[in-house]
Amino acid sequence: MGSAVFHIGPTGKYSGYHNCTYEWAGYNSYARRGGDVGAEPEVAVSGSGAPSAGLVEVFDKARRSALGRMTAECRALGGDGVVSAGLTMTPFMAQPNCLEFQVIGTAVRARGSDPDARPQRPFTSHLDGQGFAKLLGAGWVPVELLVGMSIAVRHDDYQSALQRESWRNVEMRGWSALVNEVRSDARKQLWQRAAQCGADGVVMADSELRVWKGSCNQARLNINNAEEWDHVAESTMVGTAITRFRTLRQPQETLSVLPLGSGGERLRERLAAMAPGSKGERRGYERPAQEIMERNN
Repeated sequence: MGSAVFHIGPTGKYSGYHNCTYEWAGYNSYARRGGDVGAEPEVAVSGSGAPSAGLVEVFDKARRSALGRMTAECRALGGDGVVSAGLTMTPFMAQPNCLEFQVIGTAVRARGSDPDARPQRPFTSHLDGQGFAKLLGAGWVPVELLVGMSIAVRHDDYQSALQRESWRNVEMRGWSALVNEVRSDARKQLWQRAAQCGADGVVMADSELRVWKGSCNQARLNINNAEEWDHVAESTMVGTAITRFRTLRQPQETLSVLPLGSGGERLRERLAAMAPGSKGERRGYERPAQEIMERNN
């Protein structure tokens, strides 16, 4: 097991991180009167340098701290890796803006004493014992338990309000863009972490999306006490990076058929001496005849 408790600032449920960065925030009332408030708001995504990138960074640091402590405990026990590893993030007791990041799993060790057959550092994987055995049987080994996370914010502009209040069935285009971009960025972050540890692929464990509505900080900055809203989306993807078995030496190729004589002369001599009569003799005749055909082809 490994855990880490982090204080997440600034106070107020991380309000400074959830900024939509929309320069026209606060002017929805002007738009309702028929004014032009400029371009449609874009999605502020953590992977593209939005203010929420700092929050994603501290979450990633906390998870890595917990994973590092679990890996150290596995190594101290003489283990080669951890299976059935599960990550959790929960509020710390009676402390606002404090979270506990915990990971727990089962340490495993390979049989034998050959040091070359053991990994240089313990692996971590969400797969249980059965899934781990299937992975090895298919020629793959786990490398590391990974988390890809993204936070995105989009301002609820005048067009979003019109679509939300429509009597017709319409797509909320801004919110569609929000959830698509945050999922895409989380998947990108997960794959980048897999590439950094030399993996060939990722086995997914879980994918979670949280969306909530919050007061727009940018609107208050632009116009004192302007009351407008943003939607915030948080996508978290968990998986195990895997890689193929790699051997130091290539296996030697062997011949499936070793030719005797030249041109199958001995086989022809055997066939000439055989007369396909009884059922048993016919079977003995058919096999060298088949070999002659294969040689001719």
